[in-house]
Amino acid sequence: MLDEPVGPRSARGEALVALAREDLDLYGVEELEERIERLTAEIERTRGRLEFKRAGRAAADALFKQR
Repeated sequence: MLDEPVGPRSARGEALVALAREDLDLYGVEELEERIERLTAEIERTRGRLEFKRAGRAAADALFKQR
């Protein structure tokens, strides 16, 4: 089985930048509503990860402050 060559990996946040530059005039009302729902879900996913990382950081800070 031959492996296909893998292209260069995109930089972090590059997809978000491309998304922000997208021409919204091309979308209809329903498509814009769906876009908002998907973006809202992504915001909630990101907030969840942020809270997880903050909790881990707080636990590490508490552990090292006790010493």
